[in-house]
Amino acid sequence: MKRKFHVAVAALIGLAIVLTALPSKAQTVLDGAWIKEHNKTKKVIQYPFIREADVMFAKRIWQDIDLREKMNLPLYYPLEESNGMKSLFDVIKDALLVEGSITAYSTGVTGREDDFRTPLLRSDVQTMLEKPDTTYTEDPDTGELVPVYQVIKTTSQDITRYRVKEDWFFDKQRSERYIRIIGIAPLKERRDENGEATGAYETLFWLYFPECRYVFANWDSFNRFNDAERRSFDDLFQKRMFSSTIVKESNVYDRKLDDVYTGIDRLLKAEEIKEKLFEMEHDLWSY
Repeated sequence: MKRKFHVAVAALIGLAIVLTALPSKAQTVLDGAWIKEHNKTKKVIQYPFIREADVMFAKRIWQDIDLREKMNLPLYYPLEESNGMKSLFDVIKDALLVEGSITAYSTGVTGREDDFRTPLLRSDVQTMLEKPDTTYTEDPDTGELVPVYQVIKTTSQDITRYRVKEDWFFDKQRSERYIRIIGIAPLKERRDENGEATGAYETLFWLYFPECRYVFANWDSFNRFNDAERRSFDDLFQKRMFSSTIVKESNVYDRKLDDVYTGIDRLLKAEEIKEKLFEMEHDLWSY
């Protein structure tokens, strides 16, 4: 009995030695001079309470954020996780498919629904981002066309624009103009049969921004001026550190600027709307 016990102990010790000698996948070396924990443990600063009776003026605005612009590059890069940072779309995708911490909402049959009426299941989002595709290639032996099945995944490289739905309003209680982002949606450029970009964009889904803040606040974005001053994605949006173009304002026809204007006229109209919003705040004051 004792002999069997000693043999079992020796076997366990040998197994422990072997497991200890195997290379570990977990990183045990600190990549840096200090532990970066500020944004990982950061809490979301709540919005101040707004009474409807205190709102003197309000306007709903839709804007597009083009990630190809220099100011918006921190939202686009890195395309793959690096140094504890991800692109905004990778953060969103992991929150939807892995963590389940936020909810995606359908754009409806027409693709223009943005009022968060129809929530999507995790399987619906995965099907949207991972679409099966069939191509045909020639068999070198027989010369016949052979089908090749593959799954085309939507990655952060494919998302070059975001659309945000905002409320611009003036609170007379605090004598301040506020901009609240209500929703955000990733836009993917459509491609033709040859894989060439068409210049048209489709809205994948809508996200309720106040819910997304709890995820965005815990992920770093790149700061081109100072690596020690880490900014979260929530900081970028709250401090308006992005460049955008107005594509729609609330109107009786519920039309976008693209439905009425083209080319330079659309850009001029967008700037006119933005100028009127700033003049509205200025005209409320008496000097």
